Amino acid sequence: MYKKSFFIVFEGIEGSGKSYQARILYNKIKKLTKKVILTREPGGTKGAEIIRKIILKDYFEKNKKIKFDKYTDTLLYLAARNEHLKNKIIPAIKQKKIIICDRFIDSTLAYQVYGKKVSLAFIKNIHKQILKGIKPDITFVLKVKKQSFLKRLKKRKTKNRYDNFPTKFYLKAQNSFIKLSKNRRDHIVLESSENTPNLQRKIFQIIKKRTGLK
Repeated sequence: MYKKSFFIVFEGIEGSGKSYQARILYNKIKKLTKKVILTREPGGTKGAEIIRKIILKDYFEKNKKIKFDKYTDTLLYLAARNEHLKNKIIPAIKQKKIIICDRFIDSTLAYQVYGKKVSLAFIKNIHKQILKGIKPDITFVLKVKKQSFLKRLKKRKTKNRYDNFPTKFYLKAQNSFIKLSKNRRDHIVLESSENTPNLQRKIFQIIKKRTGLK
């Protein structure tokens, strides 16, 4: 068994299947060891989930253009991350657990930096304070075709503001995730237009090899 903690992140746009694949992987690993947690961003702890509700709520009053400034929005995400790190991620690392997280740093870069043009230096400065050098051991980026993610979003019974963006926004964000993965050994881009058992097996085999799980 892996003697250290192991930090796994799933990234991708809405409708890419990352939450689904993260849950499948968690259930598979749980059969082999109890030392595994499934978490998400924004959220993952009681305090961070409160911030998540503020962030993801459709903007406040219908038909009225009351919106947070992009830096206020970003600070809320980073505040949720700080709570998540201090109260869940860091304790799990100390307990040598396998951590599976739905979204992490790459989402901030894809959506806030590439998407909303928030200063990268601004985010890096805050990350320097809150991350304490913590980074994922492996990041799975799930790439999805346009017709697949649109179909999945349409099927969702409950939606937040991130499920209602224009198609071009998602395509741009997906390109950003792929760009962030380029030439990085800790990133693996996988086609997820069809959530097949083959994809689930592939992810599981990669993790088993990296962690020594049997």
